[in-house]
Amino acid sequence: MEFDKILAKCGDAGRYQYLMLLLLGYVAFTSTVHYYSQNIIGFVPAHWCYHEQLVNRSHDQIAAIYAPFGKDAACTRLEQIEVHEGVYNLTVSSKSCERWIYKYDYGFRSMNVELNWVCDNAYKARIGQSLFFLGSLLGTFAFGMLGDRIGRVRAVILANQCGFVGDFLTTYATNLSQFSAFRCISGLAATANYYLMFILVLEHLAPKLRNLAISVMLGLCCCLGALVAPWLSVLAGNWRIYLTFSAMLQLVVALFYFVVQESAQWLITRNNVEGAIARLKHIAHFNGRQVPATDFEAFRQHCAAKRKQDNQQQKATLFDLLRTPRLRRTALVVICTFMLISLSFNTISRNVEGLGMSPFVVFSLFAVVVPPSGLLQGLLQSRLGRKSTCLLALLCTSLLSCALGVCLTFEGAQLNATLLLAFALPTRLGISMCYTTFSQYSSELLPTCVRSRGIATAHLAAAAASVTSPYLIHLGTKFPAGPSLILTALLLIAATCALLLPETNNRQLPITLEDGETFGKGESMLTFDCWRARDDDVLKQPAEELKLNALNGVRRNAEADTDTEAEAAAEAEA
Repeated sequence: MEFDKILAKCGDAGRYQYLMLLLLGYVAFTSTVHYYSQNIIGFVPAHWCYHEQLVNRSHDQIAAIYAPFGKDAACTRLEQIEVHEGVYNLTVSSKSCERWIYKYDYGFRSMNVELNWVCDNAYKARIGQSLFFLGSLLGTFAFGMLGDRIGRVRAVILANQCGFVGDFLTTYATNLSQFSAFRCISGLAATANYYLMFILVLEHLAPKLRNLAISVMLGLCCCLGALVAPWLSVLAGNWRIYLTFSAMLQLVVALFYFVVQESAQWLITRNNVEGAIARLKHIAHFNGRQVPATDFEAFRQHCAAKRKQDNQQQKATLFDLLRTPRLRRTALVVICTFMLISLSFNTISRNVEGLGMSPFVVFSLFAVVVPPSGLLQGLLQSRLGRKSTCLLALLCTSLLSCALGVCLTFEGAQLNATLLLAFALPTRLGISMCYTTFSQYSSELLPTCVRSRGIATAHLAAAAASVTSPYLIHLGTKFPAGPSLILTALLLIAATCALLLPETNNRQLPITLEDGETFGKGESMLTFDCWRARDDDVLKQPAEELKLNALNGVRRNAEADTDTEAEAAAEAEA
């Protein structure tokens, strides 16, 4: 009685699983709001250096006055403004700006506006953002380790509470030191609050629900989070109130402790079989299933036999994973591919400014394409498998990015907002498919005993790679086609790496290191789930034909023997 069989008897697609999907959707929603809050509180609206003669003028008039200064208009201080027959005579001051006139976008006052972190002080916001990513690096690895040591549920709750504390404290920040420290605390939950819940749900879900159900749920909730995040800030009107709302959303996750059961698979890896059986009984009761005691006893004996075969699974570490040849190769490919996809995802999804439209509107447009990407991903995974879907998404996104880069090489194309959005929206859809598909794919490739730490390491490497994302976006100011062309190369490399991984669709996921070492053994780079099903049918057909031919041969031989006996009898009578 293996784990998948006993889970099926307790219910692997029942009420409890749908409850877990809803809770995963809530975590995805709060994680999206938390993740994009770093962008939203740092929005910099159009602004100009303050002058008393500009107080009663409209924003359009002020922009016309500063138009001769081009990109330096926001940081140029005027000494005197004179008007002669409709022509402005401007005298530039040698002093730096101390006050600014802001054109608030939808009335939202961001952190940069309130603290005047613009022009010479613009670096302060960037330091806070870098500390947020540093916290993400630390939190991803720390909570990944905790997920394998104290359990998935407690790690999810602790990660979200770090996000709550960090966001709540940031609302009281008044200087760079406070802001940087509090954003580092908030960054601890930037990734860990999502992927740990994803692993917990994955380990209690039927294979048929891992495709469409997870993809649609994540697509809808991430879309809702991306839609709510910018307009919640507009409703709040102030970045401090907005962060308070974001913090309260994460505080609710603490109630999961009374609803969510600990991962039974994780308890087995800790040799706590009785605890795993208790959780399975609770799931069965919640799903309205009656499971005989003999089945649990058979499962208990199976776990005891499995423990004798692999008595090291409780002490399995990342170093043990690296000692296994095939599993080590799989882990390194997963880390490398996830780094490339994460860098591309962060570069595309965070680049909402400079597209010729309000960043709030661009956020909303980017959010609209997330549900179709989740639905399309789920359908393709069910029909083609994980590997094929991931490869197809990477190739299509790289082609879209290449097409955008080619268009941007033409003079003036970067000023056409319609053209940019025409390529940016499908590229955003494609990169969303790439990220979510490979997140699920990589979680299924690593064995349960080191899954949390292995995925944490992959996310840690991905967060380190994402630090270069702002510099890649900044390259666009010098060479507009540069970011798109670089992303094309990165996605093609990621597609090549994906070919080196085995398929996981409709397979029993590895639990121990031995399972991980033998998982996918004998598969080639071009082994896909859709092709394998066709190959299996081809292999079955000759076998059936041989069996039919054999039966026909036996029948013909029997008939020939009967005819021979009849002829012999006739000759004897003659």
